[in-house]
Amino acid sequence: MTSLQRPAPKPGPARLRAAGRRSRLVSATLALVLAASMGASTPVAFADNLEDQQATLRDEAARVQHSLEFVDSRIAQAASDLVLYQGQLPGAQQALLDAQGRVASAVKEAEALAARVDLAQQNKAKITQQLETDQQKIADTKKLIGQIATQAYKSGGVPSNLSLFFGSNNGGSLTDTIDLADQAMRSQNSAMDKLTQQNATNINSRARLEAVEAEIKDLKAKADAALAREQAARDEAEAQKAQVDKLIADTTRLDAELQAAKPGIQNQLAQVKAQQDAVAAEIAERDRKLREAWEAEQRRIAEAAAAAARAQGQAKPPYVPAPPGNPSAFGLRSPFNGVRISSGFGWRATPPGTIDFYGQGGYMHTGIDFAAACGTPVYAAAAGTVYSAGWANDGGGNNVKISHGVVQGNSLTTIYYHNVSVTVSPGQQVSQGQLIAYSGTTGNSTGCHSHFETWLNSRAVDPMGLL
Repeated sequence: MTSLQRPAPKPGPARLRAAGRRSRLVSATLALVLAASMGASTPVAFADNLEDQQATLRDEAARVQHSLEFVDSRIAQAASDLVLYQGQLPGAQQALLDAQGRVASAVKEAEALAARVDLAQQNKAKITQQLETDQQKIADTKKLIGQIATQAYKSGGVPSNLSLFFGSNNGGSLTDTIDLADQAMRSQNSAMDKLTQQNATNINSRARLEAVEAEIKDLKAKADAALAREQAARDEAEAQKAQVDKLIADTTRLDAELQAAKPGIQNQLAQVKAQQDAVAAEIAERDRKLREAWEAEQRRIAEAAAAAARAQGQAKPPYVPAPPGNPSAFGLRSPFNGVRISSGFGWRATPPGTIDFYGQGGYMHTGIDFAAACGTPVYAAAAGTVYSAGWANDGGGNNVKISHGVVQGNSLTTIYYHNVSVTVSPGQQVSQGQLIAYSGTTGNSTGCHSHFETWLNSRAVDPMGLL
């Protein structure tokens, strides 16, 4: 019994049967509602145990939220909640079915106990009636014995008026009188034997009555407990149904909100995409100029070497640009100390059951996310020149963009998004490991984290291949 449940009154058989009927009606109603609601659900794949199920569901919701990283945070949260609620619905429906099963089991138990109480009560009534009958017989037998004894006392041992037992003698012989007296004594002895038997029967009946009364008391206690379990099971079922109803209402509401917001979201995504394309174009143009300057410098150095060789009468082959070297030459390090990666680089498919706002089944996540708490120090991944710092309208909020120049023919740019604040300014030279910002949740972000990108030769690549 829960702490909120009032102790049930002592149930009679009629109340137990009525409770059973009410419970069956509630169970039937819940089953109809559940059958209707289960048809509208969109379950996700679940692991074998509850803990894994919850972890899988949270991961799925997080993927949805991350897939809308550069969209309004309220919308991203709503989409994440929608997946969460849809995922929780099958489990809640199963819990409701289980609760209904417990109600049915408790009802069955209560009804069985009610039937046993009825049977015991009927048995008690029969024994009580038998006792009353036996008591009357004993009283009659005692009265008869008393009459015999009274007459015997008055007549000196043998009744003088034997007609008390056998009717009028009409003056028969002495022999007849003695015979009648003998019969009277036999009748008295028979009455005493009968009284003894009646007393024994009475004692046995009373013992049976005590046993039945004890059984009734025990059965009623069990019936009370069964009724309390039934009520607790019904309360649980009603709570589970309320949860199912809420999940259905929430998923319906959120889906309607997202569908209504879909045109605006898609427009916002298009704007973000245009801003990100502009960032990519800016990086490409900067890299083009850097590589051209680097190649011009490499050509100048080669030509100077060739001129020096010719002055000494040596032949020097013409300059041929060398292929790009290994990007590891940049020596990139993680922008965080001991912070785990919460989301990787690559294609993010639209999770089942959610709205494909991108219209192409998902989108490309062009960086990795670190699960950094707000205010966590962010460090430069390599030495370079800051060319953008502060707020930008590309969905990343306060960000830092660093150009690391050209090394062995490769150009590299790193970007750090969603910072609560930055500590560098455009044009500033920074060294590897220098503090450049503090992580946060600015821009289109639903929680504290840092989005880190690496652009190698004007193309976004997986930072894990460089770190």
